[in-house]
Amino acid sequence: MSEIPSWLEALPVAVTVTAADGTITDMNGKAREVFAASGGGDLVGKSVFDCHPSPAIEKTRALFRDRTPNHYTIEKRGQKKIVHQLPWFDDGEFGGIVEISIPIPGAMPHFNRDV
Repeated sequence: MSEIPSWLEALPVAVTVTAADGTITDMNGKAREVFAASGGGDLVGKSVFDCHPSPAIEKTRALFRDRTPNHYTIEKRGQKKIVHQLPWFDDGEFGGIVEISIPIPGAMPHFNRDV
């Protein structure tokens, strides 16, 4: 695992980074906490493809193949979250996928900035 900046380590959102081959390279503190039952920080160095059941594994493989973003919301144990899975690039080369999972309240304001 590389050195995670202190602000990212303490950020109250789960950030998990994978390499182009699907190897988990980094997890911040919240990600290690969220995935504690699956191994937490011990998941670093493991394949993200081994961490998902089917059909989620098929979607995960498609993200790596197509190098496209994916966004969705979930609710687990009463907590809603929005999940962003985004490809990242280094000098134009596909580097992998970063997943950012952000807790959201059950109801939240929405502002239309186009009006």
